[in-house]
Amino acid sequence: MLTLFMFVGLLVGLFMGHPLAFVLGGIAVLGAWFGPGANTLGILINNIYGNTMDNYVLVAIPLFILMARFLNDSGVTEKMFNTMRLLLANLRGGLALTVVIVSVLLAATTGIVGASIAVMGMIALVPMLKYSYNKELSTGVIMASGCLGILIPPSIMLILMASYSPVSVGALFAGALVPGLMLGSMYALYVLVLCYVKPSYGPQVPAAERAETSTGELLIMLVKYVLPPMALILGVLGSLFMGIATATEASAIGVGIAFLLYMIFGDRKLSTCFKTLIEASKTTTMVMLVVVGATAFTGVFSLGGGMEVIHNVVMAMPGGTTGALILMLFLVFLLGMFLDWTGIVLLSFPIMLPIVENMGVDMLWFVVMVAVVLQTSFLTPPFGYALFYLKGVAPPGVEIVDLYKAVIPFVVLILLACALMTLFPVLITGLPAMLVG
Repeated sequence: MLTLFMFVGLLVGLFMGHPLAFVLGGIAVLGAWFGPGANTLGILINNIYGNTMDNYVLVAIPLFILMARFLNDSGVTEKMFNTMRLLLANLRGGLALTVVIVSVLLAATTGIVGASIAVMGMIALVPMLKYSYNKELSTGVIMASGCLGILIPPSIMLILMASYSPVSVGALFAGALVPGLMLGSMYALYVLVLCYVKPSYGPQVPAAERAETSTGELLIMLVKYVLPPMALILGVLGSLFMGIATATEASAIGVGIAFLLYMIFGDRKLSTCFKTLIEASKTTTMVMLVVVGATAFTGVFSLGGGMEVIHNVVMAMPGGTTGALILMLFLVFLLGMFLDWTGIVLLSFPIMLPIVENMGVDMLWFVVMVAVVLQTSFLTPPFGYALFYLKGVAPPGVEIVDLYKAVIPFVVLILLACALMTLFPVLITGLPAMLVG
């Protein structure tokens, strides 16, 4: 009864439009009162402080958020997009392919989905529609590619996952890198094949516009606007994978490089720096409030016997270990329709990871699989955040129904990637094994 009450209460609170952090915390208080007892609240406070707020891995979260904000405010993203657009001007679907490439670079430098989709929506959607690109292809590729920010390291989500699992941040970054790049490649291949079969979906940029920029000027633009973000990626991931720095130290390196890029390409105004710090603080506060609420929720859920209920349901699935894994990943997919990734990770990991460990399944493989499935949490209605991020910056004529249709092929591609990683686990475990070796 407690299990049913807490999950139904969670859905009711979300459908009423209340913030996730307060819904989780409120249901935890009510669940404690009607379930294990009010004395449980003291235990929860100790858990929140001892197991969550005292976790130094989480220090990397505000630093990576600040890094993303500095890079976003530097203005280099728009210049990078324009450079890649001219470079791929002769390809059918070149603009859509540019969106994928720039989004992958943004994912490896910012990791904030909302910022990536909003930026790409503002600088890419209008030109794509202007050149008569298919509306669903244009919006779909922006939303799907923008979501790669939570998968391709450095990722705030992966740091949070590592703090709640026995897998280290470095191993998780290495394990998620190949799946993230593979998904980006699948999106790019889909764009190229679709525009080859249906040329009207992605016309070429007019030759006259391409001719306005010489090859020499284009090379200078590449060096000026594409190489600096690459330096940021190498600085963060290189120092981490080579063992020079921990995740927290790598995030500090990233902030330093991003601030340098802001000083070079940004307006260098004190007011802009202050605004950047305020926005980074707001995002950090939002994430940490969800962490507190989810810790309280799962604590009450565990003390009230909910963990045993879920464990019995999962282990009763036909097909043994395979059936149990399919059920857990399907539940993650289902939760993605109602919650964002933060809530899903914080709710599912304390419940699922002990079950996975008892089954003897590779923990790194399972955690990365969850990360890939969580790509859909931004895309699937009714609460797909990517849909609302893009709708907020889309020009007139782009309706929410168009966005619902646009995400379908990309959700199918994500599920196909999950199938490939199930058949070939080395796609996840190969790179971490090489780095350890």
